[in-house]
Amino acid sequence: MEPFKNRIDAALVRAAASHLRRVHRAFPHERFVRLATDGLAALELKARVQHVAAAFAATLPGSFAAAADVLEASLAPARADTDLGALRVGDDGLAGWIVWPMTDFVATNGLSDPRRALRALHAMTQRFTAEYAVRPFFVEHEALVLATLREWVGDPSAHVRRLVSEGSRPRLPWGLQLRSLIADPSPTLPLLEALQDDPSEYVRRSVANHLNDIAKDHADVVGAWLERHLPGASPQRRAMLGHASRTLVKRGDPRVLRALGLGQPLRGSASLVLRPSTARIGDSVAVVVVLRSTARTAQSLVVDYRVHHVLASGSTGAKVWKGWRVDLAPHEKRELSKKHSLRQVTTRRLRAGRHAVDLLVNGKVVARAAFVLRA
Repeated sequence: MEPFKNRIDAALVRAAASHLRRVHRAFPHERFVRLATDGLAALELKARVQHVAAAFAATLPGSFAAAADVLEASLAPARADTDLGALRVGDDGLAGWIVWPMTDFVATNGLSDPRRALRALHAMTQRFTAEYAVRPFFVEHEALVLATLREWVGDPSAHVRRLVSEGSRPRLPWGLQLRSLIADPSPTLPLLEALQDDPSEYVRRSVANHLNDIAKDHADVVGAWLERHLPGASPQRRAMLGHASRTLVKRGDPRVLRALGLGQPLRGSASLVLRPSTARIGDSVAVVVVLRSTARTAQSLVVDYRVHHVLASGSTGAKVWKGWRVDLAPHEKRELSKKHSLRQVTTRRLRAGRHAVDLLVNGKVVARAAFVLRA
């Protein structure tokens, strides 16, 4: 798969220059191309975004409002759908990856004119996303941003409604953390409540991810949310809330498991086998589970497993891995299996040693096994 950074390249810069000159004849397009492409190929993705944004700052009109007018005028017409693959530069204007540096320009240069900046982000998010750019305004102008998001909840564009949820996530990956919302998520809860039954799955998935962010710091808030909003929920809301609960289900949170109908322990037995029992870094092990029901009624089960990874200190650190969601029939025997990768990744360094593994059913340990990892 081609790296995302390559989406922001010299050809995209030249296309942006062409459209900016189309809407603003005084735009110094040659200087913009020179500044934006100088050293661009050596940069990673976020650095490319910032590099092109700096070129915008050096060549657009000095007034932020005037610069925002030019950028907005260069945009392609907004689409009514959420086909992200269709968001790209065309003859009718700019959309897609080039809009990320545009939003970065707004975030860097528009903090002293937040109302105009938020209007620009409203337009830009409909051509890519402004989820990262809106966050500095949250830090500097929280009351204004919250008031604006309350208006955007009813926006006709699913892209804008998604920005309400995604842009205010406390722990958005790659984004500036919103520490005030990590400490107290209550300001965004009315927004999430208004959006949790949104007709767009694109928006509902963002709500789920936002609630999952909250769960990492305030399990009680999400537990109470499930108790309030699950009874009588539509299939769409139930699916959304199930996705929102994934961190707490992996933790075996009793309140959340009860709310999801997963609070009962396994009625029966379970076994766990790891094959092979000795493996090398870069290989994989098969996780093989056998469940046997002794119950007269069906059981809804979440089956996960927890690996105790060896740390540099010689101690271990546990991580829960998603397994299976199972409806086990009365007296049924069910075998489950999956491959667990032992490849090195940037977020987790594997080390040689004995790795204990717990099998979790509805949050309870029901079986244990281990494998030895060799360098």
